[in-house]
Amino acid sequence: MNPSSYANLPERFFARVQPTPVAAPRLVKLNQALAADLKLDLRGFDASALASLFSGNHLPTGSVPIAMAYAGHQFGHFVPQLGDGRAILLGEMRDQAGVRRDIQLKGCGRTPYSRGGDGRAALGPVLREYLVSEAMHALAIPSTRSLAAATTGESVRRETLLPGAIVTRVAASHVRVGTFEYFAARGDVAGTKILSDYVIDRHYPQCVRDKSPYLELLRQVVSRQASLIGRWMNVGFIHGVMNTDNMAVSGETIDFGPCAFMDAFDPATVFSSIDERGRYSFANQPRVALWNLARFAETLLPLIDADTQQAIGAATEAIGTFEPLFNDGWLAGMRRKLGLSTSEQGDRQLAEDLLQAMHRNQADFTASFRALCTMACDPQVDGSVRGPFLDAGGDGEWAQRWRARMSREAMSPESRAESMQAVNPAYIPRNHRVEQVIAAAVERGDFAPFEEFSQVLATPCVARAAFAQYESPPQPAERVLQTFCGT
Repeated sequence: MNPSSYANLPERFFARVQPTPVAAPRLVKLNQALAADLKLDLRGFDASALASLFSGNHLPTGSVPIAMAYAGHQFGHFVPQLGDGRAILLGEMRDQAGVRRDIQLKGCGRTPYSRGGDGRAALGPVLREYLVSEAMHALAIPSTRSLAAATTGESVRRETLLPGAIVTRVAASHVRVGTFEYFAARGDVAGTKILSDYVIDRHYPQCVRDKSPYLELLRQVVSRQASLIGRWMNVGFIHGVMNTDNMAVSGETIDFGPCAFMDAFDPATVFSSIDERGRYSFANQPRVALWNLARFAETLLPLIDADTQQAIGAATEAIGTFEPLFNDGWLAGMRRKLGLSTSEQGDRQLAEDLLQAMHRNQADFTASFRALCTMACDPQVDGSVRGPFLDAGGDGEWAQRWRARMSREAMSPESRAESMQAVNPAYIPRNHRVEQVIAAAVERGDFAPFEEFSQVLATPCVARAAFAQYESPPQPAERVLQTFCGT
């Protein structure tokens, strides 16, 4: 492992800190595919050595552990100092493509930014992060990933005593919008410039060729976030806590606290137990992302132009590209989900009318789009397949419009259905399944359900008879209506 390049920045960017040793670590999951991609050589490591490595009891050669400083707007309220309160960045590795990846332990003890917390993580949130982050990756949505999960042999106190655990997270980087806010709030323009140059070098090297590199940095981050949020919306994902300290400037999904995938489609859906006013509801996610990006733009103003008004004008124009970029990306995703390979003016209305019908009929988001794959292949099954999301009366007209739209493209029904199945997952980390996995691990020490669910989610678009039960929406008694941060 190489030391983190972030550790080469000035000392005010982070704190040097060691993971706190744990009593009896046990490795419960190693992501072999990700380990291979990182060229991680674990030959000679037995179970005990692996547990020690992925719990922080033993540091890999070359590691220079640090906790990163950052600030953030939390539910719209600015907190000038947050930082890695229970996460420690160990260093970097290059993957098979030569891309640098951060390796971070999360739940490994107190840091100077813990703000009175214990710096630990409970097993449930660790398993949730592992399952959802890897599911996002399998769905081709940019995301941090999980390399390993380990129990600590110690308890953490939340509402009750819970088994402790640590997740090893892999990311393009851990720089957030809140990292920029940390320096801007202190009037540290030099620090903002150093951070900006670091991000440009690591993620957006093309910016150096632009006449205004920091304005181009803003444009690039806006573009990546517009694409990311569009992909979330295409699969019914709800992040749950879109604070500015939870928005990575790399464009990856980061921090899987009270996140969830929708079952029945409702734009107002909120799962997070702390989101009492629906700030981070499903439908609000594009608006919140835009708000967060405006905060990011504010931190860059001194670098964009010495004339504040000129800087504001240029930044406003850059921020203004978010909405059309998001709309175009979302619609392109919806076309793929509907089996459309060309563009027509009425496509947006066709997609929106389907979502309205799904909302009206309380239809399951994922199952409805999967049913469309079957309908695309065989018109004779319309009546039986569409029942769960299109009523037999007025909504039958939508199916007719959809078929008329498809008829204007040269694609066989079989090819169309195959292309639709490749983007409409059969399996997602449904809340009730995630909770069942967590309950088995926490209450009985049984990780077999977690292992099987991980296997199911690794190929989300390939339906298999052996895993048919994972396709089904929850029964009324199984519905999970709230998720929790786990901090």
